[in-house]
Amino acid sequence: MEADEGLILNVSSLPSPESHHSAGHKRCRKPLPSKDKWQPKALKRKLQWADEGAPSKQKHKLSVSPIKKCTQEANICVKGNLSSKSPPKKHSADRQNESLSSRPFIKTSCLFKNNPEIPEIRRGGVKQVQEKVFTSDSFSQLDLHPHLVSTITTVLKLSSMTSVQKQTIPVLLKGKDALVRSQTGSGKTLAYGIPLVQSLQGMKSKIQRSDGPYALILVPTRELALQSFDTVQKLLKPFTWIVPGVLMGGEKRKSEKARLRKGINILISTPGRLIDHIKSTKCIHFRRIQWLIMDEADRILDMGFEKDVTVILNALNAESERRQNVLLSATLTEGVTRLADISLHDPVSIAIVDETWDRTTPEQEAMCSPARMVEEGFAIPEKLKQHVVLVPSKLRLVTLAAFILGKCKFEKRHKMIVFFSSCEQVEFHHELLLKILLGGQKAEEPERLPLPSSHLKFLRLHGSMGQEERTAVFQEFLQCKTGILLCTDVAARGLDLPQVTWIVQYNAPASPAEYVHRIGRTARIGCHGNSLLVLTPSEAEYVNSLASHKINVSEMKMEDILSSLMKDDRFKGRQWGNKKSRGVNPQEVRERATVLQTEFENYVHSSEGTVRWAKKGLTFAGKPKAKAAWLKSCDLNTLVGWTLVYPRSRERKNMENLATRKC
Repeated sequence: MEADEGLILNVSSLPSPESHHSAGHKRCRKPLPSKDKWQPKALKRKLQWADEGAPSKQKHKLSVSPIKKCTQEANICVKGNLSSKSPPKKHSADRQNESLSSRPFIKTSCLFKNNPEIPEIRRGGVKQVQEKVFTSDSFSQLDLHPHLVSTITTVLKLSSMTSVQKQTIPVLLKGKDALVRSQTGSGKTLAYGIPLVQSLQGMKSKIQRSDGPYALILVPTRELALQSFDTVQKLLKPFTWIVPGVLMGGEKRKSEKARLRKGINILISTPGRLIDHIKSTKCIHFRRIQWLIMDEADRILDMGFEKDVTVILNALNAESERRQNVLLSATLTEGVTRLADISLHDPVSIAIVDETWDRTTPEQEAMCSPARMVEEGFAIPEKLKQHVVLVPSKLRLVTLAAFILGKCKFEKRHKMIVFFSSCEQVEFHHELLLKILLGGQKAEEPERLPLPSSHLKFLRLHGSMGQEERTAVFQEFLQCKTGILLCTDVAARGLDLPQVTWIVQYNAPASPAEYVHRIGRTARIGCHGNSLLVLTPSEAEYVNSLASHKINVSEMKMEDILSSLMKDDRFKGRQWGNKKSRGVNPQEVRERATVLQTEFENYVHSSEGTVRWAKKGLTFAGKPKAKAAWLKSCDLNTLVGWTLVYPRSRERKNMENLATRKC
């Protein structure tokens, strides 16, 4: 019989030839083999099943009872119809055979078979570009207001400057435009926030709230807007007459218009919502704008805000003649250089890199051309350990679940972010992991768990959520000590999430630049961190693409990740019963992975609604042209990763053929 993908066959017993004869073959004229001759063949066939998987064709059909589903174990139990006319048991071989047939027999199906061969990752020595994060210089050495220095040391609890702050703050205090590239988590928000506050508080005519905006800060996402607002608000603690404000999608326009009428001096906004107010709100104006800051400038362009930025620049140019412009990012692309050409005036290009670069003068260290900055490799935090694992498509989900269990449940407390490529994938995996990894915790024996199950805390964050829910999730993950955040790239830029120890990229990013931004959510400001990139065998070349940008990753074996399932007895197969495993048995690891995969599949196929809901991850709800563009640009994991949703179906074949063509 053919087993569904990822299921387990539990064969409790094999039928005897006598039962076969008595069950419905009385008219058969062929003499049946004697019992002594039949038994060794049965034993040989059974062992062959255990090694090879599917049983071979039998000459004599065995009568088998209907398949009975065991809902709790999600196994298929096949029991033979034993005849009442079975001969007496006289030989020791009979007893041995009976004991073998009475044992529960678990066979891993094609979950571990017919997989593509995992290639060996070969790459030369890669020397990563490193930044020296901290310097020995303190903020008191700068020409800053004493109250501002006191706020930095007491409220923000910072004593020394980072490298990007040391090079950027003096340039901005002189009133020059700047194009800044520095690794994520190096303190770029304070690099522009400190000189901004210093400049506004020192104006000859004291700023009034009714004056309107003096500074405009553009950020790509709502979460980054909230974070930047919080940082600026702390810096303004001693200067209460300067009022910051934030505009972003998801909020009520009426309340935002009321705040604009009262007056906002430092305006932090996402481009889309600012364009909305420029077109519909009469009270907004830019007559006194002196600062324009674009944080994560490359992400602003990647999200399709290039036209919006052009409209904003035109609105600013129409009302203000001269202002100071700053562009900041961890990566600089050609689009950013084009934006710099039209928005910056004689800018200073600042790139923070390691001391192994060849520099002749201190001026060349701080000033280098944007083209040179694009060509060089990406700067990676020094204390970040990067890993990659090659996993066949149908094993990706169980590998992810095993990794989460191993790191967040059975090891020390970890805080993890898992990146997916779409909102639908986030919703699907969030519900699936909640139901399976947390759904059966009552059945466990508490003494077998090194840590309480409550440490598995799943949160989700993506662009299709309401703003109130997004803000609540962001704040909850910000404050919790442990947890797993499943998200899209909405959380990949600029967010400072403390104590994040692992970044998992379940779907490979579209570019090495996006890879750098994702892993930048950990190992921030000199802390330790880890990252894991999940690739299919056909995507192994992605590692060489990272190496060409001076990004070095070490390989992690799939078997080592799956072995963490040995610590969770919920996924123990029946073959092992109550036996205590000595070490890691590869066959038992495979069977536990199959049990876990079976539970995933049973939940997905439990109703038509869950199947439709799961398939949304591969459905693009849009116009045909937009769908074609999405299929052309999406990564291979999006195309073939969801094998449990499309087991042996036409849709899955179509997606695999498309992925083959993309290769």
